[in-house]
Amino acid sequence: MADDKDQDKLAEEWANALLESEPAAAETGAAPGGSDDALADEWAKALATQEADDVKKDKEQSFLRTQTHEPEFRDMTAEHKAQRQNPGTKRDLDFILDIPLEVSAELGRTRLLINELLQLGQGSVVELNKLAGEPLEIFVNGKLVARGEAVVINEKFGIRLTDIISPIERVKQLA
Repeated sequence: MADDKDQDKLAEEWANALLESEPAAAETGAAPGGSDDALADEWAKALATQEADDVKKDKEQSFLRTQTHEPEFRDMTAEHKAQRQNPGTKRDLDFILDIPLEVSAELGRTRLLINELLQLGQGSVVELNKLAGEPLEIFVNGKLVARGEAVVINEKFGIRLTDIISPIERVKQLA
């Protein structure tokens, strides 16, 4: 522990400095050991507090070392080989069925200046970049996956899918 040696050395230097300053204090008429003793006491308290904190940290670290253990991983090589030999077997991917996804439909887009946006009011018309009759775009987590047309079902809007984006097209869109 190099820190302990450094602290001991600093404390020794401080004590030597105090001893050297006491004869000078006697010559000037100051009370020997007055404010210097208080300062030395504060220094000793600070060192003791730091030492106690270091001991506490060491105890915590040793406790944590006894509480940790190596992770255990299941060997899946046999399972993987069995699936490769029987490609018709169903994979156990049911756990992904509960992952939430954000699905959104986009009618069109436009760009507005802040000034134009502030002038919008009830009854204002915003021109979009799509023509009437063009298909809506369906996004899943921000990625285009399909196109469709708007329908009304039980007084609610819906989308009838007309085109599913192929994986090749999705890869092209990433570029």
